[in-house]
Amino acid sequence: MSNEEYYREHAQRFFRDTANVDMSALYRPFISELPSGARILDAGCGSGRDVRAFSDMGFVVEAFDASAELVALASQFSGKSVAHKRFQEVDAVETYDGIWCCASLLHISEAELPGVMTRLAIALKPNGVWYLSFKYGRGEREKDGRRFTDMDMAGLQKLIDGVNALGAQTLAENKPLKTTEAGAGENRFALETAHLWQTGDLRVGRGDEIWLNAILRKTLS
Repeated sequence: MSNEEYYREHAQRFFRDTANVDMSALYRPFISELPSGARILDAGCGSGRDVRAFSDMGFVVEAFDASAELVALASQFSGKSVAHKRFQEVDAVETYDGIWCCASLLHISEAELPGVMTRLAIALKPNGVWYLSFKYGRGEREKDGRRFTDMDMAGLQKLIDGVNALGAQTLAENKPLKTTEAGAGENRFALETAHLWQTGDLRVGRGDEIWLNAILRKTLS
């Protein structure tokens, strides 16, 4: 079973399990780095919980998910138009003040993660901030029909280093991502880790499951 098939069959249950989880402790270190009225991309938005929360805080939020079923549920719950899209289709350039990837990149394979994260990094404005989370561990696994890529601190740093190298190569070779205006995206960037921490799962009865959380900042190099 693919991840998309899993969410097609279990979208309603996933929505019920996640839509009302209190995420305020994770929001705080992210939104504290954003300007008022910032433009946020919720990449892999799931139930739409965070789209709704950020919108209620006064941020301008765009969102997408790869599951058509979750797109419909998230759009209804958040009151926003959620796009049906995959990470591999992101082609924005220096568009967002913040990117939010809560428990979403973990469904991307290790082989695809550097390319996907490079796309997202290019979509982030200079000095923009990026929250991401993975289940704590190392390597790929399958559970209940879903594929996961787990990450520990060393693995995440290696991934970030790879994204910085791939981003420099992509921009130097003027590769394939569309630009929104003349010259956009031509600056070489680096992702820096601003904050790295572990938390227990916030869902009821799952606090023993450990998550790796990170706030990254995009700087120009």
